[in-house]
Amino acid sequence: MKFDDRLATALRIGAAGPAMSRIELRQLLDLLGASPAHARSPAVEAAYARIAELSQQLPPGVRAAIVREPGLRLRSARLVALLASSEYDVAEAAVDRASLTTEEWQDLIPAISPAARRALRQRSDLAPAVLRRLNDAGAYDRGLPPASIAEAGSIAEAGDTPILASVAAEAPIAVPPPILAPKAEPEPDTGTIGALVRRIEAYRQARQAAPPVALDGSADAPRLPLGEDHDPALHKNAAHFDFSTGPTGSITWADNAVAAMVIGDTPFGTSALAAAFKQRRPMIAQMLELRGGAVVAGAWQLDAAPRFAPQTGAFLGYSGRMRRFVADAAPAPSAKDSEADRIRQLLHELRTPVNAIQGFAEVIQQQLFGPTPHEYRALAANIASDAARMLAAFEELERLARLDSGTLDLDPGDADFVAALRSVAGQLEERIAQRKVAFIIPGTLSPARIGLTESDAQLLGWRLLATLAGAAMPGETLKVAVQTVAGGTETVLAIDLPAGLRDKPADAVLHAAVGAVPQALAAGMFGVGFALRLARAELRAAGGELKLASGKLLLHLPDLTRRDAGHSARASA
Repeated sequence: MKFDDRLATALRIGAAGPAMSRIELRQLLDLLGASPAHARSPAVEAAYARIAELSQQLPPGVRAAIVREPGLRLRSARLVALLASSEYDVAEAAVDRASLTTEEWQDLIPAISPAARRALRQRSDLAPAVLRRLNDAGAYDRGLPPASIAEAGSIAEAGDTPILASVAAEAPIAVPPPILAPKAEPEPDTGTIGALVRRIEAYRQARQAAPPVALDGSADAPRLPLGEDHDPALHKNAAHFDFSTGPTGSITWADNAVAAMVIGDTPFGTSALAAAFKQRRPMIAQMLELRGGAVVAGAWQLDAAPRFAPQTGAFLGYSGRMRRFVADAAPAPSAKDSEADRIRQLLHELRTPVNAIQGFAEVIQQQLFGPTPHEYRALAANIASDAARMLAAFEELERLARLDSGTLDLDPGDADFVAALRSVAGQLEERIAQRKVAFIIPGTLSPARIGLTESDAQLLGWRLLATLAGAAMPGETLKVAVQTVAGGTETVLAIDLPAGLRDKPADAVLHAAVGAVPQALAAGMFGVGFALRLARAELRAAGGELKLASGKLLLHLPDLTRRDAGHSARASA
């Protein structure tokens, strides 16, 4: 293949919903997983950055299911390292499905988390050298099991000894790996005291057969007579809390309601927060996830500012506030949005094989693999041309679907649409002169501004004039004129319709099937009706409208600036 643009194609999906996000993540993982770990290019780096964005949008269970899909290739050590550093479900799926060499596993083992190493140990196809490397990293991968393990029957019973005291006393001793329950939840960071305390508490709750004892001071929650003051507010889900950190990023102080659960934790773990922390930048409305008890578990919005010593300017840490994030109820997708998503999903699935066919045809036509008979080169050139036309048609279908569903906004601009029509008519003149078809655009026609860029205005003009010229009978002349509108709030361009379209109802023209109207020159693969509907959608995106009436094509262009506006220069004069 002369040019591999599969990554660029996957990055152009522009996922607008969960379904498209899953498709895009699946495509990116497959393409990066099949590429060498040392591959470096702008497209590769953009793909890794996009995976990080999608990982924040999709839950761990969905991402783990994608990694486990049959046929997904995971032969890149760089991608496996990235996935192994994610939540436990994703890390377990990645090390279970990865296909790496012995040397790559040996290099990767010290860099992955103990949870990922525990999952890797379950594989039965590891080379002896990889097993030795695992044993060197830790005989049983020291650390508590994931906090969400529902059953702890495989761990030796600790009797009546409090689990917190037991763990504290035996922390240096390696704990045999537990039998993991299916679908274990993501394992939190093991490098902080706060994370360790949360995991111990979750472990205790998982071992208890009875429901946890309430702490709200009710009759069903007896309290020991220790004389302390009981504040029920400390045991309700916190809506917000203030905190401060030290220079390393660990929380050193927090409000009483959550202090025991967050002190020692490091909230700046995500890539965006870590970069801001490293550069000592303020953090405004940054999203993060806290794990632990119900009081603090969930999504939070962070606002924090750095602190510096007044005399020396030394960095002291951050002070700020976390507010619990409450997502607005998303409106139910309309039937039009669902249909647009289905069309975009279908087109994405079609582009990949067509791109491959085009690439191989170009290889044959250009003789990149050696001499090729001229007959085959001619056939390959035709195939490459057809593939290019198909890809252009896919682009038009997706453009119309996105414009109709409102997920595509055209770049704003200020172009003279009359000048654009003159330019397009000049380009078509040689082609349509053979059939004695002509456009008449008077030189005295006033400029008609449209809120599009010059390139979009040229594309819209080409779509309209090429479609009308192709449907015109030999010898026809189509005139472009300006119709006056009362009030002067818009400009209406009127273009004569070809004789074959004048007597047909507007709906019949706009929804004409492919081939229903004979065309000597086509502006696209899908006929006159589709081309005019696409032009209408582009005009609507620019604030205008396209109509068919009285044998003319009417283009309503809103005035970008009222002609009677009192500009400062005119007022001063």
